[in-house]
Amino acid sequence: MGVPHARALRPSLALRDTGRTVSIRLHSTLSRRLEELPDPPGPIRMYVCGSTVYQRVHVGNSRPFVLAMWLRRWLKSRGYDVTLVHNITDVDDKVYEEAAKLGKGSRELAAEATGWFLQDTDDLGLGRPDVEPRASETIPEIVAFIEALLEKGLAYVSEGDVYFRVARYPDYGQLSGAQLDDMVAQEPNPLKEDPRDFALWKSQKPHEDAAWDSPWGPGRPGWHIECSAMAEKHLGPEFEIHGGGLDLRFPHHENELAQSRSRGYPFARIWLHNGMLELGEEKMSKSLGNVVTLRNVLDVWGREVLLLYHLSGHWRKPVDFTDDALESARTQLAGFREALALPEREAADDWERLEAALEDDFNTPEVLAVLHDWSSRGARGLLARGLELFGIATSFDAPADLESLRVRREEARASKDYAVADAARDEIEAAGWAATDYTGGTVIWPRP
Repeated sequence: MGVPHARALRPSLALRDTGRTVSIRLHSTLSRRLEELPDPPGPIRMYVCGSTVYQRVHVGNSRPFVLAMWLRRWLKSRGYDVTLVHNITDVDDKVYEEAAKLGKGSRELAAEATGWFLQDTDDLGLGRPDVEPRASETIPEIVAFIEALLEKGLAYVSEGDVYFRVARYPDYGQLSGAQLDDMVAQEPNPLKEDPRDFALWKSQKPHEDAAWDSPWGPGRPGWHIECSAMAEKHLGPEFEIHGGGLDLRFPHHENELAQSRSRGYPFARIWLHNGMLELGEEKMSKSLGNVVTLRNVLDVWGREVLLLYHLSGHWRKPVDFTDDALESARTQLAGFREALALPEREAADDWERLEAALEDDFNTPEVLAVLHDWSSRGARGLLARGLELFGIATSFDAPADLESLRVRREEARASKDYAVADAARDEIEAAGWAATDYTGGTVIWPRP
Protein backbone atom coordinates (compact mmCIF):
# COMPACT_ATOMS: atom_id res chain seq x y z
CA MET A 1 0.00 0.00 0.00
CA GLY A 2 1.14 3.55 -0.68
CA VAL A 3 1.04 6.28 1.92
CA PRO A 4 -1.21 9.34 1.75
CA HIS A 5 0.44 12.23 -0.04
CA ALA A 6 1.43 15.35 1.92
CA ARG A 7 -1.75 17.19 0.86
CA ALA A 8 -3.43 15.88 4.02
CA LEU A 9 -0.81 17.54 6.19
CA ARG A 10 -1.61 21.23 6.75
CA PRO A 11 0.19 22.21 9.95
CA SER A 12 -1.01 25.27 11.81
CA LEU A 13 1.30 28.25 12.19
CA ALA A 14 -0.62 29.52 15.22
CA LEU A 15 1.12 30.24 18.51
CA ARG A 16 0.96 27.21 20.78
CA ASP A 17 0.99 27.24 24.58
CA THR A 18 4.41 25.65 25.13
CA GLY A 19 5.19 27.43 28.37
CA ARG A 20 8.12 29.22 26.74
CA THR A 21 8.50 32.98 27.09
CA VAL A 22 8.59 34.81 23.78
CA SER A 23 11.85 36.78 23.68
CA ILE A 24 12.79 37.90 20.17
CA ARG A 25 16.06 39.77 19.61
CA LEU A 26 17.21 41.51 16.44
CA HIS A 27 20.52 43.24 15.77
CA SER A 28 20.05 46.96 15.16
CA THR A 29 22.49 48.90 13.02
CA LEU A 30 21.74 52.01 15.07
CA SER A 31 22.68 50.62 18.49
CA ARG A 32 25.17 48.01 17.19
CA ARG A 33 23.63 45.42 19.53
CA LEU A 34 20.74 43.00 19.86
CA GLU A 35 17.49 44.76 20.67
CA GLU A 36 14.58 42.92 22.25
CA LEU A 37 11.11 43.30 20.83
CA PRO A 38 8.22 44.09 23.16
CA ASP A 39 6.06 41.22 24.37
CA PRO A 40 3.21 40.03 22.14
CA PRO A 41 0.93 41.39 20.85
CA GLY A 42 3.21 44.38 20.40
CA PRO A 43 2.23 45.98 18.07
CA ILE A 44 5.18 45.66 15.69
CA ARG A 45 5.17 48.28 12.94
CA MET A 46 7.70 47.70 10.18
CA TYR A 47 8.81 49.89 7.27
CA VAL A 48 11.05 48.28 4.64
CA CYS A 49 12.48 50.21 1.70
CA GLY A 50 11.35 48.77 -1.60
CA SER A 51 12.57 49.07 -5.16
CA THR A 52 13.03 52.06 -7.41
CA VAL A 53 10.92 51.04 -10.39
CA TYR A 54 12.43 51.78 -13.79
CA GLN A 55 13.53 48.34 -15.06
CA ARG A 56 12.67 44.74 -14.37
CA VAL A 57 13.61 44.23 -10.74
CA HIS A 58 16.91 42.43 -10.15
CA VAL A 59 17.08 39.38 -7.92
CA GLY A 60 18.99 41.31 -5.26
CA ASN A 61 15.80 43.27 -4.55
CA SER A 62 14.08 40.03 -3.63
CA ARG A 63 16.19 39.69 -0.49
CA PRO A 64 14.73 42.54 1.62
CA PHE A 65 11.24 41.67 0.37
CA VAL A 66 11.58 37.97 1.28
CA LEU A 67 13.16 38.69 4.66
CA ALA A 68 10.46 41.21 5.56
CA MET A 69 7.67 38.84 4.59
CA TRP A 70 9.29 36.00 6.54
CA LEU A 71 9.75 38.18 9.62
CA ARG A 72 6.12 39.27 9.44
CA ARG A 73 4.99 35.63 9.17
CA TRP A 74 7.14 34.63 12.12
CA LEU A 75 6.03 37.48 14.34
CA LYS A 76 2.36 36.82 13.53
CA SER A 77 2.86 33.15 14.41
CA ARG A 78 4.22 34.25 17.79
CA GLY A 79 1.10 36.26 18.54
CA TYR A 80 2.18 39.74 17.42
CA ASP A 81 0.00 42.38 15.78
CA VAL A 82 2.20 43.25 12.78
CA THR A 83 1.88 45.93 10.12
CA LEU A 84 4.39 45.80 7.26
CA VAL A 85 4.79 48.80 4.96
CA HIS A 86 6.94 48.19 1.87
CA ASN A 87 7.19 51.23 -0.38
CA ILE A 88 7.60 51.61 -4.12
CA THR A 89 9.85 54.48 -5.28
CA ASP A 90 8.30 55.65 -8.54
CA VAL A 91 9.71 59.21 -8.51
CA ASP A 92 13.48 59.28 -8.94
CA ASP A 93 16.31 60.46 -11.21
CA LYS A 94 16.69 56.92 -12.53
CA VAL A 95 13.08 56.87 -13.73
CA TYR A 96 13.56 60.07 -15.74
CA GLU A 97 16.86 58.84 -17.21
CA GLU A 98 15.56 55.42 -18.24
CA ALA A 99 12.35 56.85 -19.68
CA ALA A 100 14.36 59.27 -21.84
CA LYS A 101 16.47 56.40 -23.17
CA LEU A 102 13.33 54.45 -24.08
CA GLY A 103 11.46 57.41 -25.51
CA LYS A 104 8.67 57.00 -22.94
CA GLY A 105 7.03 59.29 -20.44
CA SER A 106 8.47 58.88 -16.95
CA ARG A 107 5.05 58.26 -15.39
CA GLU A 108 4.26 55.68 -18.05
CA LEU A 109 7.53 53.84 -17.37
CA ALA A 110 7.07 54.02 -13.60
CA ALA A 111 3.57 52.54 -13.87
CA GLU A 112 4.79 49.78 -16.17
CA ALA A 113 7.78 48.93 -13.97
CA THR A 114 5.58 48.96 -10.86
CA GLY A 115 3.45 46.31 -12.54
CA TRP A 116 6.55 44.21 -13.21
CA PHE A 117 7.64 44.53 -9.60
CA LEU A 118 4.25 43.46 -8.26
CA GLN A 119 4.03 40.54 -10.67
CA ASP A 120 7.52 39.23 -9.94
CA THR A 121 7.23 39.55 -6.17
CA ASP A 122 3.75 37.99 -6.30
CA ASP A 123 5.37 34.95 -7.89
CA LEU A 124 7.55 34.45 -4.80
CA GLY A 125 4.37 33.08 -3.22
CA LEU A 126 4.70 34.90 0.10
CA GLY A 127 1.70 37.21 -0.21
CA ARG A 128 1.78 41.01 -0.14
CA PRO A 129 2.82 43.53 2.53
CA ASP A 130 0.00 45.22 4.41
CA VAL A 131 0.61 48.59 2.72
CA GLU A 132 2.58 49.36 -0.47
CA PRO A 133 2.62 53.13 -0.83
CA ARG A 134 4.00 54.88 -3.88
CA ALA A 135 6.01 58.08 -3.68
CA SER A 136 3.89 59.63 -6.44
CA GLU A 137 0.79 59.19 -4.26
CA THR A 138 2.38 60.83 -1.20
CA ILE A 139 3.28 64.26 -2.62
CA PRO A 140 0.95 66.27 -0.30
CA GLU A 141 2.45 64.62 2.80
CA ILE A 142 5.98 65.15 1.47
CA VAL A 143 5.34 68.85 0.85
CA ALA A 144 3.87 69.24 4.36
CA PHE A 145 6.90 67.46 5.85
CA ILE A 146 9.30 69.83 4.06
CA GLU A 147 7.29 72.86 5.16
CA ALA A 148 7.61 71.71 8.78
CA LEU A 149 11.39 71.45 8.38
CA LEU A 150 11.54 74.94 6.87
CA GLU A 151 9.50 76.40 9.74
CA LYS A 152 12.02 74.99 12.23
CA GLY A 153 14.98 76.40 10.31
CA LEU A 154 16.12 72.85 9.53
CA ALA A 155 15.91 73.41 5.78
CA TYR A 156 16.31 76.25 3.27
CA VAL A 157 15.23 77.14 -0.27
CA SER A 158 17.83 77.70 -2.98
CA GLU A 159 16.64 78.57 -6.52
CA GLY A 160 13.60 76.31 -6.33
CA ASP A 161 15.40 73.46 -4.55
CA VAL A 162 15.02 72.76 -0.85
CA TYR A 163 17.90 71.36 1.22
CA PHE A 164 18.21 69.91 4.71
CA ARG A 165 20.74 71.57 7.02
CA VAL A 166 22.89 68.70 8.23
CA ALA A 167 24.67 70.99 10.72
CA ARG A 168 21.38 71.39 12.62
CA TYR A 169 21.32 67.67 13.42
CA PRO A 170 24.35 66.93 15.64
CA ASP A 171 23.83 63.14 15.58
CA TYR A 172 24.26 62.97 11.81
CA GLY A 173 26.40 59.91 10.96
CA GLN A 174 25.31 57.95 14.02
CA LEU A 175 23.52 55.26 12.01
CA SER A 176 26.09 54.64 9.30
CA GLY A 177 29.34 55.87 10.80
CA ALA A 178 29.81 58.00 7.68
CA GLN A 179 32.81 60.32 7.71
CA LEU A 180 33.02 63.89 6.45
CA ASP A 181 34.30 62.90 2.99
CA ASP A 182 31.30 60.58 2.51
CA MET A 183 28.90 63.30 3.60
CA VAL A 184 30.38 65.88 1.25
CA ALA A 185 30.35 63.50 -1.71
CA GLN A 186 26.71 62.42 -1.49
CA GLU A 187 25.13 65.24 -3.59
CA PRO A 188 27.60 67.76 -5.08
CA ASN A 189 25.70 70.97 -5.85
CA PRO A 190 26.80 74.64 -5.73
CA LEU A 191 23.32 75.68 -4.56
CA LYS A 192 23.94 74.17 -1.10
CA GLU A 193 25.03 76.20 1.93
CA ASP A 194 27.00 73.25 3.25
CA PRO A 195 28.36 70.47 1.00
CA ARG A 196 26.96 67.91 3.46
CA ASP A 197 23.37 69.08 2.95
CA PHE A 198 20.96 66.94 0.93
CA ALA A 199 17.95 67.69 -1.25
CA LEU A 200 14.39 67.53 0.06
CA TRP A 201 12.80 69.01 -3.09
CA LYS A 202 14.28 69.35 -6.57
CA SER A 203 13.05 71.92 -9.06
CA GLN A 204 12.00 70.62 -12.44
CA LYS A 205 14.85 70.30 -14.94
CA PRO A 206 14.42 70.72 -18.74
CA HIS A 207 14.75 66.97 -19.41
CA GLU A 208 12.14 66.01 -16.77
CA ASP A 209 8.73 65.49 -18.32
CA ALA A 210 6.77 65.21 -15.06
CA ALA A 211 6.58 67.54 -12.07
CA TRP A 212 4.34 68.39 -9.12
CA ASP A 213 3.33 71.80 -7.80
CA SER A 214 4.84 73.03 -4.54
CA PRO A 215 5.30 76.34 -2.67
CA TRP A 216 8.80 76.47 -4.19
CA GLY A 217 7.73 75.90 -7.78
CA PRO A 218 7.22 72.78 -9.92
CA GLY A 219 9.47 69.86 -9.14
CA ARG A 220 9.54 66.60 -7.29
CA PRO A 221 10.74 65.23 -3.95
CA GLY A 222 14.22 64.06 -3.15
CA TRP A 223 14.62 60.34 -2.57
CA HIS A 224 15.12 60.43 1.21
CA ILE A 225 12.12 62.57 2.14
CA GLU A 226 9.82 60.18 0.27
CA CYS A 227 10.43 57.34 2.72
CA SER A 228 10.22 59.49 5.84
CA ALA A 229 6.86 60.82 4.70
CA MET A 230 5.49 57.43 3.66
CA ALA A 231 6.62 55.81 6.93
CA GLU A 232 5.04 58.55 9.03
CA LYS A 233 1.82 58.51 7.00
CA HIS A 234 1.21 54.81 7.47
CA LEU A 235 2.95 53.97 10.77
CA GLY A 236 3.10 57.25 12.66
CA PRO A 237 6.13 59.27 13.82
CA GLU A 238 7.39 56.40 16.01
CA PHE A 239 7.55 52.72 15.07
CA GLU A 240 9.53 49.61 15.91
CA ILE A 241 11.48 48.46 12.83
CA HIS A 242 12.96 50.02 9.70
CA GLY A 243 14.63 47.70 7.20
CA GLY A 244 16.36 47.60 3.84
CA GLY A 245 19.54 46.60 2.08
CA LEU A 246 22.93 47.44 3.56
CA ASP A 247 23.61 49.73 0.59
CA LEU A 248 20.85 52.04 1.86
CA ARG A 249 22.47 52.67 5.24
CA PHE A 250 24.20 55.77 3.82
CA PRO A 251 23.08 58.14 2.59
CA HIS A 252 19.43 57.09 2.34
CA HIS A 253 18.69 55.84 5.83
CA GLU A 254 21.06 58.26 7.51
CA ASN A 255 19.16 61.11 5.85
CA GLU A 256 15.77 59.65 6.73
CA LEU A 257 16.78 59.42 10.36
CA ALA A 258 18.14 62.97 10.42
CA GLN A 259 15.17 64.69 8.83
CA SER A 260 12.64 62.75 10.94
CA ARG A 261 14.34 62.95 14.33
CA SER A 262 15.29 66.58 13.85
CA ARG A 263 11.56 67.35 14.00
CA GLY A 264 11.48 65.84 17.49
CA TYR A 265 10.04 62.43 16.57
CA PRO A 266 11.71 59.12 17.55
CA PHE A 267 11.07 57.57 14.10
CA ALA A 268 12.33 53.93 13.91
CA ARG A 269 13.77 52.27 17.03
CA ILE A 270 15.43 49.24 15.41
CA TRP A 271 17.25 49.42 12.05
CA LEU A 272 17.75 46.18 10.12
CA HIS A 273 20.16 46.09 7.16
CA ASN A 274 20.36 42.90 5.17
CA GLY A 275 23.56 41.80 3.44
CA MET A 276 23.71 42.12 -0.32
CA LEU A 277 23.74 39.44 -2.99
CA GLU A 278 27.17 39.29 -4.58
CA LEU A 279 28.36 38.17 -8.00
CA GLY A 280 32.00 37.38 -7.44
CA GLU A 281 33.18 40.02 -5.00
CA GLU A 282 30.81 42.82 -6.06
CA LYS A 283 27.31 43.52 -4.86
CA MET A 284 24.63 43.01 -7.46
CA SER A 285 23.24 46.27 -8.81
CA LYS A 286 21.81 47.68 -12.02
CA SER A 287 24.47 50.37 -12.16
CA LEU A 288 27.30 47.82 -12.25
CA GLY A 289 25.64 45.94 -15.06
CA ASN A 290 25.95 42.56 -13.34
CA VAL A 291 22.20 42.07 -13.24
CA VAL A 292 20.20 38.88 -13.01
CA THR A 293 16.51 39.73 -12.92
CA LEU A 294 14.15 38.18 -10.42
CA ARG A 295 11.91 37.20 -13.34
CA ASN A 296 14.74 35.23 -14.95
CA VAL A 297 15.63 33.43 -11.72
CA LEU A 298 12.00 32.49 -11.07
CA ASP A 299 11.56 31.21 -14.62
CA VAL A 300 14.76 29.14 -14.61
CA TRP A 301 15.03 27.94 -11.00
CA GLY A 302 11.56 28.34 -9.50
CA ARG A 303 10.47 30.28 -6.46
CA GLU A 304 11.14 27.57 -3.86
CA VAL A 305 14.76 27.12 -4.92
CA LEU A 306 15.23 30.88 -4.53
CA LEU A 307 13.55 30.85 -1.11
CA LEU A 308 15.82 28.05 0.13
CA TYR A 309 18.79 29.95 -1.25
CA HIS A 310 17.79 32.98 0.83
CA LEU A 311 17.23 30.75 3.86
CA SER A 312 20.84 29.52 3.68
CA GLY A 313 22.41 32.91 4.41
CA HIS A 314 22.17 34.94 7.60
CA TRP A 315 20.21 38.10 6.88
CA ARG A 316 23.02 40.42 8.03
CA LYS A 317 25.72 38.80 5.88
CA PRO A 318 26.52 39.15 2.17
CA VAL A 319 25.54 36.09 0.15
CA ASP A 320 27.27 34.79 -2.98
CA PHE A 321 24.85 34.45 -5.87
CA THR A 322 26.09 31.60 -8.07
CA ASP A 323 24.72 28.70 -10.06
CA ASP A 324 26.36 26.37 -7.55
CA ALA A 325 24.50 28.02 -4.67
CA LEU A 326 21.20 27.70 -6.51
CA GLU A 327 21.94 24.10 -7.48
CA SER A 328 22.63 23.32 -3.83
CA ALA A 329 19.27 24.83 -2.90
CA ARG A 330 17.56 22.72 -5.56
CA THR A 331 19.20 19.56 -4.22
CA GLN A 332 18.04 20.43 -0.70
CA LEU A 333 14.51 21.08 -1.94
CA ALA A 334 14.45 17.67 -3.62
CA GLY A 335 15.48 16.04 -0.34
CA PHE A 336 12.74 17.86 1.57
CA ARG A 337 10.10 16.86 -0.97
CA GLU A 338 11.14 13.24 -0.74
CA ALA A 339 10.99 13.35 3.06
CA LEU A 340 7.51 14.87 2.92
CA ALA A 341 6.28 12.11 0.61
CA LEU A 342 7.48 9.33 2.93
CA PRO A 343 5.55 8.30 6.05
CA GLU A 344 6.32 9.77 9.44
CA ARG A 345 9.10 7.88 11.23
CA GLU A 346 9.52 10.07 14.30
CA ALA A 347 6.76 12.06 15.96
CA ALA A 348 8.87 13.70 18.69
CA ASP A 349 8.15 17.40 19.00
CA ASP A 350 11.18 19.69 19.31
CA TRP A 351 9.73 22.70 17.52
CA GLU A 352 11.36 24.92 20.13
CA ARG A 353 14.69 24.42 18.31
CA LEU A 354 13.37 26.36 15.35
CA GLU A 355 11.82 28.95 17.65
CA ALA A 356 15.13 29.44 19.45
CA ALA A 357 17.00 29.97 16.18
CA LEU A 358 14.57 32.64 14.99
CA GLU A 359 14.35 34.34 18.36
CA ASP A 360 18.13 34.76 18.30
CA ASP A 361 18.52 37.40 15.54
CA PHE A 362 16.41 35.50 12.99
CA ASN A 363 19.12 32.90 12.36
CA THR A 364 17.85 31.19 9.19
CA PRO A 365 21.03 29.10 8.54
CA GLU A 366 20.41 27.46 11.92
CA VAL A 367 16.76 26.98 10.92
CA LEU A 368 17.93 25.24 7.75
CA ALA A 369 20.12 22.90 9.80
CA VAL A 370 17.12 22.06 12.00
CA LEU A 371 14.99 21.36 8.92
CA HIS A 372 17.62 18.97 7.57
CA ASP A 373 17.75 17.19 10.91
CA TRP A 374 13.98 16.73 10.91
CA SER A 375 14.17 15.51 7.33
CA SER A 376 16.81 12.90 8.10
CA ARG A 377 14.89 11.72 11.18
CA GLY A 378 11.65 11.38 9.27
CA ALA A 379 9.92 13.99 11.44
CA ARG A 380 7.54 14.76 8.61
CA GLY A 381 5.09 16.87 10.58
CA LEU A 382 7.76 19.16 12.00
CA LEU A 383 9.44 19.47 8.62
CA ALA A 384 6.18 20.43 6.91
CA ARG A 385 5.37 22.98 9.58
CA GLY A 386 8.82 24.54 9.32
CA LEU A 387 8.83 24.72 5.52
CA GLU A 388 5.35 26.18 5.44
CA LEU A 389 6.47 29.03 7.69
CA PHE A 390 8.89 30.09 4.93
CA GLY A 391 6.42 29.70 2.08
CA ILE A 392 7.72 26.37 0.76
CA ALA A 393 5.02 23.99 -0.43
CA THR A 394 4.38 20.85 1.61
CA SER A 395 1.67 19.17 -0.45
CA PHE A 396 1.77 17.73 -3.97
CA ASP A 397 -1.21 16.35 -5.89
CA ALA A 398 -0.06 13.86 -8.49
CA PRO A 399 -2.01 13.75 -11.77
CA ALA A 400 -4.17 10.64 -12.16
CA ASP A 401 -1.88 9.11 -14.78
CA LEU A 402 1.15 9.42 -12.50
CA GLU A 403 -0.78 7.96 -9.58
CA SER A 404 -1.64 5.00 -11.79
CA LEU A 405 2.04 4.59 -12.64
CA ARG A 406 2.92 4.71 -8.93
CA VAL A 407 0.43 1.94 -8.20
CA ARG A 408 1.73 -0.08 -11.16
CA ARG A 409 5.32 0.19 -9.93
CA GLU A 410 4.31 -0.68 -6.38
CA GLU A 411 2.39 -3.76 -7.50
CA ALA A 412 5.09 -4.81 -9.96
CA ARG A 413 7.78 -4.63 -7.28
CA ALA A 414 5.60 -6.64 -4.91
CA SER A 415 5.26 -9.38 -7.56
CA LYS A 416 8.97 -9.09 -8.50
CA ASP A 417 8.13 -8.00 -12.06
CA TYR A 418 11.06 -5.60 -12.20
CA ALA A 419 10.83 -4.88 -15.93
CA VAL A 420 7.34 -3.44 -15.49
CA ALA A 421 8.42 -1.66 -12.30
CA ASP A 422 11.38 -0.05 -14.08
CA ALA A 423 9.25 1.02 -17.03
CA ALA A 424 6.75 2.68 -14.68
CA ARG A 425 9.59 4.50 -12.90
CA ASP A 426 10.99 5.72 -16.21
CA GLU A 427 7.61 7.17 -17.20
CA ILE A 428 7.27 8.87 -13.81
CA GLU A 429 10.72 10.44 -14.18
CA ALA A 430 10.03 11.53 -17.76
CA ALA A 431 7.09 13.51 -16.38
CA GLY A 432 9.39 15.39 -14.00
CA TRP A 433 8.59 13.37 -10.88
CA ALA A 434 10.63 10.90 -8.84
CA ALA A 435 9.70 7.54 -7.33
CA THR A 436 10.99 6.46 -3.94
CA ASP A 437 10.54 2.90 -2.71
CA TYR A 438 10.34 2.01 0.95
CA THR A 439 9.28 -1.03 2.94
CA GLY A 440 5.60 -0.10 2.72
CA GLY A 441 5.47 0.60 -1.00
CA THR A 442 6.27 3.46 -3.37
CA VAL A 443 5.75 7.21 -3.13
CA ILE A 444 6.19 9.81 -5.85
CA TRP A 445 7.08 13.49 -5.59
CA PRO A 446 7.79 16.32 -8.08
CA ARG A 447 11.42 17.10 -8.79
CA PRO A 448 12.23 20.79 -8.37
